[in-house]
Amino acid sequence: MDHPDADDYLRLFGRYREDFGDAYLAPEDERYRLLFEQVCQLLLQPSGFNLSMPQEFRRTARQWTEGDAATLTHMGDPLNRHFMLSDLYDYTHLRKTMGGPGW
Repeated sequence: MDHPDADDYLRLFGRYREDFGDAYLAPEDERYRLLFEQVCQLLLQPSGFNLSMPQEFRRTARQWTEGDAATLTHMGDPLNRHFMLSDLYDYTHLRKTMGGPGW
């Protein structure tokens, strides 16, 4: 079994809210900080789905977990974290519903 896949991401997002498309508008919330950390851990796992994603998602997750100073500063802003989560949700939802090979 090739994990994580789209379903793994959507299940994780679903724990926080049903429709995540506008999460970037939400105020800072510890739940979303935890979600960002969990998403970063999923992005670091080897899977065909992850490899088919835009590399920016995986690169940000790797740099965040490795403590890259520029990434920590940029993603330390809740708006930037929420925007990434919203983009990742949209990408994953589209891949799940529309299919296709990814990027």
